[in-house]
Amino acid sequence: MDKALHHAGHGALIKRLKRASGHLINVIEMLESDRPCADVAQQLHAVEKAIGAAKKALIHEHLDECLARAVRTAQSEEALAEFKDMTKYL
Repeated sequence: MDKALHHAGHGALIKRLKRASGHLINVIEMLESDRPCADVAQQLHAVEKAIGAAKKALIHEHLDECLARAVRTAQSEEALAEFKDMTKYL
């Protein structure tokens, strides 16, 4: 499979990760300004959820696009091996 192939959903994934990055920068600023721990924990929770959602979207996109394409093009063994490798991140 072509690793450099652009996936249709990567634009949305990039937006999600940039949003998570903004939340993380906010957490650092909150810690530097000695904000209450409850506020920092709430913001960290938002970072964690945003990154988890991005990971889930990436895996779903991989299933929908890459594995489906591999099956159509008779590259199912390679696609299955790649998916098995990705499952360690679930």
